[in-house]
Amino acid sequence: MSQSFQLDRQIRIAVLTVSDTRTKHTDQSGALVHQLALDYELEVVAYEVKKDDSESIGEILSMWLKNEKVDAIITTGGTGIAKRDVTLEAVQPFFEKEMSGFGELFRYLSFTEDVGTKALLSRAGAGVASNKAIFVLPGSRGAVKLAMERLILPEIRHIVFELTKHGQLRM
Repeated sequence: MSQSFQLDRQIRIAVLTVSDTRTKHTDQSGALVHQLALDYELEVVAYEVKKDDSESIGEILSMWLKNEKVDAIITTGGTGIAKRDVTLEAVQPFFEKEMSGFGELFRYLSFTEDVGTKALLSRAGAGVASNKAIFVLPGSRGAVKLAMERLILPEIRHIVFELTKHGQLRM
């Protein structure tokens, strides 16, 4: 049985690209998150590019988690296994609950549809903090497209509904 999750307002997201080499002008992955969100009628209320640095990532997350105009945060980049890849380590301490199914499904889809066994190097993840969903995506455009189109966008209304339903009418 299919259910519809209705919110009385537009879903608002913040986008963070983590990269030592990209700027807002050269960030293709963050731009893709932004475009796909707009195509899905989500509002992008904040967008930043930060270096692969735990402190910088933590500072922007802290700010966005306090912002009542942000329902979800989507990060791209810094999820590999290289020494400089610190996004997941910077984000995980904020998680009050982990959405482990996100990373599992992302790796499964990556394996079967895209990158094969290289998927085991992915540390994509998701969780909840301050009644906001946080998605931690790899920095490649292919990974962003896969995560957004196959996982995040189909469920974002449901996720935000669940996180904010204390203020919504029950079904």
